[in-house]
Amino acid sequence: MEDKDFQHFIDSVKKMTGIDLALYKEAQMKRRLTSLRLKRGYETFARYFEAISKNQELFYEFLDRMTINVSEFFRNPGRWEVLENKVLPRLAKQSPRLKCWSAACSTGEEPYTLSLILLRKKIEASLLATDIDEGALAKAKQGVYTDRSLQDCPTELVSKYFTKDSMSYRISDEVKQKVTFRKHNLLADSFDTNFDLIICRNVMIYFTEEAKHELYQKFSRALKPGGVLFVGSTEQIFQPGQYQFEAEDTFFYRKMG
Repeated sequence: MEDKDFQHFIDSVKKMTGIDLALYKEAQMKRRLTSLRLKRGYETFARYFEAISKNQELFYEFLDRMTINVSEFFRNPGRWEVLENKVLPRLAKQSPRLKCWSAACSTGEEPYTLSLILLRKKIEASLLATDIDEGALAKAKQGVYTDRSLQDCPTELVSKYFTKDSMSYRISDEVKQKVTFRKHNLLADSFDTNFDLIICRNVMIYFTEEAKHELYQKFSRALKPGGVLFVGSTEQIFQPGQYQFEAEDTFFYRKMG
């Protein structure tokens, strides 16, 4: 009965949001969600789903707990400094116009962070940003963010590229127009090729080992020789050579060849 209840919850979440929780590690997923459900006082997943579908605050808490669609500008700032000062200058020497992809881009903080850096460095680039969740992409296209999202964003960039409304910050068209948003399922859809830079952070940890292996292969094939995959701070690749990668810096992997 409990398994049926959880499976029905997974199906309902997918219908409502487009997020397929079945692709994530089941034990980890179930443990997190069960503790959240019980904390909020719901006896079953059916009742919990009913609550999150009606109460926006509960729904955002659910997304927060899954760390799905939860992001900030310049998340782990030290890594973005490495990208800005070491990786991008090298890539820009290889190519006059970079081809970049922010995969599983959530609500847009990550691709817009890259867009801000490219503007600051005066580097020409095309920037694709994709996610499976149409709701997240719609928010990304709006480009409206809270204080929390901007806590690590340099103040000079906030004052230059954001307009403050009463409760939020709106990103400028100059930053937005550099990014093309598109719906894309990492596990099911084909990948474009010849990328100089792919950013995919804080997503892989939720996938099974088989799914991760497959994705690293696909990312490798999608990169040019010398191109870079930038992963999250808990997502170190332990045998990068099997994917034709070598470490360029911590959490940056260069495609060999």
